[in-house]
Amino acid sequence: MTAEIKPRINLEGRTRLETVIPLSTPYLVFLDPSDACNAKCPWCPTGSGEALKYKKPMVMDFDLYKKIINDMCDMPEPIKTLRLYSDGEPLLNANLHKMVKYAYESKRFFSIDTTTNALLLTPKRGQQLIDAGLDKIFVSVPGDYDEEYVDRIRNFYSYSSGRCLVYAKIIGDHLSEEAKEQFYCDFGSIADRVFVENLSPCWPNFDVGKVGDKGIYNQPLKPAPKVCPYIFYSTKINSDGTVSLCFLDWARKLILGDLKKERFKDIWNGDLLLNYRTFNLVGKRKHLAVCNNCQQLVYGAPDNIDVYAEELLRRIAREHLGFDWPT
Repeated sequence: MTAEIKPRINLEGRTRLETVIPLSTPYLVFLDPSDACNAKCPWCPTGSGEALKYKKPMVMDFDLYKKIINDMCDMPEPIKTLRLYSDGEPLLNANLHKMVKYAYESKRFFSIDTTTNALLLTPKRGQQLIDAGLDKIFVSVPGDYDEEYVDRIRNFYSYSSGRCLVYAKIIGDHLSEEAKEQFYCDFGSIADRVFVENLSPCWPNFDVGKVGDKGIYNQPLKPAPKVCPYIFYSTKINSDGTVSLCFLDWARKLILGDLKKERFKDIWNGDLLLNYRTFNLVGKRKHLAVCNNCQQLVYGAPDNIDVYAEELLRRIAREHLGFDWPT
């Protein structure tokens, strides 16, 4: 075992959001190359087919993608992480390696990563992604993986030679202890991080089935914060170019704008996003239909800015509205 047994996100050493809000440029942008998927995971709105009630699966047009990347290059600061993934399987987009390369060559993203079930990760496509400049790949290992699947990840890891970090994770709720140990054995020497995650009810208004009493990363559960931290540093771009408030907006009920018609900068600084943030900071998240019972904030959110809400309101009011928020 050479890999760290560690969650895919960094739970320590995180930037304290209250010291940087409001951000002129998001830290993290989810951009969906494809909102279709070739897996049938029952705990996922896409894999289960539930998402088909709200949208027609598609891959992002490459010309639209280039327009969006050019938009993001006009932001005041480089974006820390471009995550080429959200609702579907990125490798269903044949241009994924071109998408990585175009963003990489812009030099306006500190890191470019993707999440994949790796069922389509052939040696050729893996090499294309690495050569294009992919910094990190999160592999969601299927529960019924076989030796051929392990060889696929081994091939990628070997070719990468450290150029692209490999984080492998598996949902452990339905696995025996023996199967969990086998996962660590199989992937512990062909990945940089490995972890057995817990299933969580993170998708709004979607039933993932029975879940345990621990968070996604096996952390103790805590009450949901009043203020959603995600909307202050991240956003999500859907495969059709629309922009969602939240990376978990699988049913597209939290649309902020459309990048086929608008600039990314204008949406990030727009009134609709400002209103969502203000609603959170004044303690009215529970009044928002999709956000009112967000379990991601119970099972996954690593940041809590509740105690700084009043200070952040004043800061945002001064910057966006030109006056101090009344105390």
